[in-house]
Amino acid sequence: MHSIMASLGGNILPPDPHKNIYLAGVAVVLLVGVCYSTLLAKKAKDSENPSLVQSLWLFFYTCFLKPHDGDNNGNQQDALESFYKTQAGAYDATRKALLKGREDMLALAAAQLSYRAKKDTENKRRVWVDVGGGTGWNIESMSKFVDVPRFFDSVYLVDFSPSLCQVARKRFERLGWENVKVICQDARKFRLEDHEPSCQGRRASDSPSRGYFFQERPKHGGADLITMSYSLSMIPDYYSVIDSLPSLLAPNGTIGVVDFYVQSQVDVTFRNYTGGHANRHVNFFGRTFWRAWFDIDRVALEPGRRDYLEYSFGTVLNANNRNYALGAIPYYIWLGTHKQPPSSSLPHEIVEKLDALVTESPYLYPANHSAALSRAVEKATPEIRSKAFDAAIVNLSSNLPLPSFFYQNHHYRIYYDDQLKKHTQFNDEYIYAFTWEDTRVDERILKLKSDDVVLAITSAGDNLLSYVLQGPARIHAVDLNPTQNHLLELKVAAFSSLPYEDFWKIFGEGKHPEFRSLLISKMSPHLSSRAFQYWLKNHHIFTKSSGGLYDTGGSKHGIRIFRWISRIFGCRSAVKELLAAKTLNEQREIWRNKIRPALLSRLVSKFVVSQESFLWTALGVPKNQLAIIEEDHAVSEAVCGPNARAKNTRSHAIWEYMVNTLDPMVETTHIAADNPYYLVCLDGKYSRNCHPVYLSPQAHARLSRPGAFDGLRIHTDEIDEVLARIAPGTLTVAVVMDSMDWFDPGSNAAAAQIAKLNRALRMGGRVMLRSGGLRPWYLAEFERHGFSAKCMGERTAGKCIDRVNMYASCWICTKRENLPPPTPETESIAGSEITSLQI
Repeated sequence: MHSIMASLGGNILPPDPHKNIYLAGVAVVLLVGVCYSTLLAKKAKDSENPSLVQSLWLFFYTCFLKPHDGDNNGNQQDALESFYKTQAGAYDATRKALLKGREDMLALAAAQLSYRAKKDTENKRRVWVDVGGGTGWNIESMSKFVDVPRFFDSVYLVDFSPSLCQVARKRFERLGWENVKVICQDARKFRLEDHEPSCQGRRASDSPSRGYFFQERPKHGGADLITMSYSLSMIPDYYSVIDSLPSLLAPNGTIGVVDFYVQSQVDVTFRNYTGGHANRHVNFFGRTFWRAWFDIDRVALEPGRRDYLEYSFGTVLNANNRNYALGAIPYYIWLGTHKQPPSSSLPHEIVEKLDALVTESPYLYPANHSAALSRAVEKATPEIRSKAFDAAIVNLSSNLPLPSFFYQNHHYRIYYDDQLKKHTQFNDEYIYAFTWEDTRVDERILKLKSDDVVLAITSAGDNLLSYVLQGPARIHAVDLNPTQNHLLELKVAAFSSLPYEDFWKIFGEGKHPEFRSLLISKMSPHLSSRAFQYWLKNHHIFTKSSGGLYDTGGSKHGIRIFRWISRIFGCRSAVKELLAAKTLNEQREIWRNKIRPALLSRLVSKFVVSQESFLWTALGVPKNQLAIIEEDHAVSEAVCGPNARAKNTRSHAIWEYMVNTLDPMVETTHIAADNPYYLVCLDGKYSRNCHPVYLSPQAHARLSRPGAFDGLRIHTDEIDEVLARIAPGTLTVAVVMDSMDWFDPGSNAAAAQIAKLNRALRMGGRVMLRSGGLRPWYLAEFERHGFSAKCMGERTAGKCIDRVNMYASCWICTKRENLPPPTPETESIAGSEITSLQI
């Protein structure tokens, strides 16, 4: 043997027995797996409820091993049967982990239907069509949200797979739901008039017009709900299926879709009709991998399916998510309606109506409304128009759906472009989780009446809600930060949909373990798509075990640093004692002896509080407002004499400001009983005895009534932009908080905004402002621009201006004269300066 090997070269090694054993083992495992899965498949063919092991084997065998031999006949039904026939009985058991978002989509659709059912006075049949409904899992799962046999008069499950339809028939026979009909048919050929008595006699047009807003649609009847759950991605000819849906959908109907997707932000960045782009982008690796992976089972993830769906309908709600249990598979949930807004006969009419509500302009009803509007647009008349109007005209002229804001159930939130840098600079975080203005003092000063039209900065919305309770005709809430307006929207939606106890848990305690469920099933019909996306993504704020709403936002940094200081100086227990103090005298003693020496120490002031980064991040104090505080301090030090000027430093100025803020507040207000602003800072929540006025049961009873917020408009923009688009002489009150402190005294921006306020206000209209200074520099600008200024409160040593006591003064500036109209040159100069100011 050795001689033979030597004659062949002498380098041939004997086979490795371990390698052979390993390869043989793999082959045996694969052979046994294939045989076992085949046997299980045959055994489970007639089983409606196979075991979990059988189900998993069937799923693996059908998806990765079994060839799609049905393609030989060249039709879609045969291909579907080839894929589903073997695993039909195991379908539901194997899709629970894979097909995420189905229950969320059903809950959102049920919430929309329930909301509209309360408003619909017509006694008509309610119909649901589930396209690609498969085994009927969706329809049975809908019973968690509505009573399916009673809520719907007819439910049609339309699917092209006979095997899945057979499983569905057995399901509904077992449930005894006689209103559910299983139709094994191509979805493109399904017509309600073939099955519904209310639709019989209505014939579909042989040549439907595909022009903008003129898709074929039922003039009466039709499906109130159409759903597609992970079926759109499995339909090869998806264009024709989507085109067939408008003829099925009732005029005020809802279509709900949940499915896989992959998409780059490049595809959708410039689209304003998608309902928001939050979490929509899938990176290159994810797009490539998931498209290739799902292509094995003929599930198509190309972006065109979702794009065409969003193009064909108006978007009501939209959410993008990941199935992290199975490798972060991207999926989306989408709710839509007809392109033409259902609340009017013409798209132009609702655009004009909403434009009038935003700009305070009169709404006219010309006989030939569309023609009149078109001529006005063509002539570019210098009418005041909202940004929503401008966006709608662009979409109309481009054959696109209107922005999603036009399809909401409420028109509180005004259109804005969420991709602009001025909005994205906030990184999806609000600064204030609660408002730092004493609404009790606001009410006493303003005394709002039923004919008042108010413009106010949103902040956390608490002050806006107190204004709504006073019943003015209109309130324009303005904030450049979109998330501040998301927070106000959430509060309005909670008033409109939740009982008081749930409302209290969310905004009184800042936590609710069922927040996500309430958001989807109760509050979603009252939210814009962007606000819904934000709170769905951030539902953990309310559901996590620690923290809560009032431990979020930019202001959380100041609260956390106070906790850190109290721990470092060993006075955390003293804070609890302060909150438990029964009397004002007891509170004073705890403050003076245990807390004040730590919190108001010069060390803390110098190295923490007086730092510009802390003042901005934690307290929202910009550099120009800081300069006002320092200037007042310098003046007071100069009055005290030359020996005191050595203390004229920033840290001393901030220390003195804190002393003048906190000492009088603690000495004169009982925090636990009547100062919710500091209670929430110290305790992280409100109490039943101490809270803002909007959290009272009486306020909830009033603000939960239908129509309570009909006068609310929420603008996501700069104050100047909103003022420029409001009809002159229509506002009666403008509440600008301390925003004027943010302007640079060396620029013309403050004067430009004051001029816009003069133009927008009626004669005798008032501007209410607060300032970090005792007499801020811009009061002279108000007086030069037709206003008279009156001090409504001035903070002095030992005296509170209000329960917050954070500001040095409060002013009312009343309009006394009209300014001459600005020239184009002055408007352009002022506009460039204002644009450069980031608030």
